[in-house]
Amino acid sequence: MKVLLSIKPEYVEKIFNGEKRYEYRKSIFKKNIDTIVIYSTKPEGKIVGEFKIEDVLHDNVDAIWDKTNEYSGINYTFFKDYFKNRDNAYAIKIGKIKLYDTPLDPKDFSNVFRIPQSFCYIDRVL
Repeated sequence: MKVLLSIKPEYVEKIFNGEKRYEYRKSIFKKNIDTIVIYSTKPEGKIVGEFKIEDVLHDNVDAIWDKTNEYSGINYTFFKDYFKNRDNAYAIKIGKIKLYDTPLDPKDFSNVFRIPQSFCYIDRVL
């Protein structure tokens, strides 16, 4: 099963160039997910690719930073701000990545498409 994640374009670029090998989240999926489909937020506003989930790390915030910071693609201040007032954090380890030849406009699939705040499950194969 797949989920659609909203990711800012600057981090999407870092995922595809290998600089960012972990995607951080405050909460994680309840279902068994093997693939993340990437929605690059505005100004792009397109579904641009996907990656396999290699692993999902869950620990206290400082431990997650210690385990992942080398390939975080972000700085420590941003990380701490993102997890402010949180005890625990999730880090999705990015596996095999696939950049689509042509980005997909989500409105081609649904005229009621809403950008997910965190993630949404996808029940169809892209």
